[in-house]
Amino acid sequence: MRRLFALSAVAAIGFTALAASSPAEAAFHLIRWQDSGFCQIWDESVPTAPWPSNYSVIVGSEVPTFGDALIFKDGMLRDGTCSF
Repeated sequence: MRRLFALSAVAAIGFTALAASSPAEAAFHLIRWQDSGFCQIWDESVPTAPWPSNYSVIVGSEVPTFGDALIFKDGMLRDGTCSF
């Protein structure tokens, strides 16, 4: 029983280290909801589209990281393009 527990613990640590060492390659969209003006960062790796479909894409897939998308969204908030 102890060997099984130790093997499970080592495997879990190994999988965690593997997942942490491989960076995620995702791009992001910045979308704006037409009825409220709310801007949202949308991850392209999500296989579905936002719902409801009353949004417009402000920035396409040229935003490579979530941090860059937050910086871009902050600029849009300061310009008044986005309401929140």
